[in-house]
Amino acid sequence: MMHMLTGRSDRIEFTFRPSSIAVFGNIVIVEGIGTTETVSWVHAWTVTVDGMITQVREYFNTSLVVTRLDTVTSSASRCFMPIWQSRLAGGDAKKSVPELVLTI
Repeated sequence: MMHMLTGRSDRIEFTFRPSSIAVFGNIVIVEGIGTTETVSWVHAWTVTVDGMITQVREYFNTSLVVTRLDTVTSSASRCFMPIWQSRLAGGDAKKSVPELVLTI
């Protein structure tokens, strides 16, 4: 999708079949599976208050964990609280893919 949005591809067709949508403040996470069901993708959109998408991050065949960075007031330390995790295409938990953490 990024190639289409930036004009690097003249292909105008894009099959967009999201399987889940999650919203965390101004971040929208959209997850889906490709038409062959062998490709998993996750988009992280940054959206303004009036609904304009200002940033798109695109991940393919990657396990993505979204975490929230919280400050623990008693010790003034920071901790990562996992709040969402992607699923792989076909539910293949044994598939070896890169794992990324998106902190919001």
